[in-house]
Amino acid sequence: MIDYKRIKTDTEAVTRDKQVFYEQTGNIYETVAILSKRANQISQQMKEELNQKIEEFSTSSDNLEEIFENREQIEIAKFYERLPKPTLLAIHEFFNHGIYFRNPHKEEKTGE
Repeated sequence: MIDYKRIKTDTEAVTRDKQVFYEQTGNIYETVAILSKRANQISQQMKEELNQKIEEFSTSSDNLEEIFENREQIEIAKFYERLPKPTLLAIHEFFNHGIYFRNPHKEEKTGE
């Protein structure tokens, strides 16, 4: 599991050189598929962690009259909102060779 809270990367989309995306795969579409899958994994990890942290503050006796804003929950949510988006984290990992990927179709062709 990556520690995405410590990764120093862009927090907003930036213009990038398209050629850099070809270097590892040789195919822009394959790179986009890899980045998409990794961004989904990161997003799921972040969502699970956020839900666990928020559940720590929830009570089992909540009803409509007793629901109140919990300052700790708000601070946790704000922290996660400030983190880089999963897509930007996936791109950062990809450029730093932090994503393991393979293409079974390419392996079949070279293995014949």
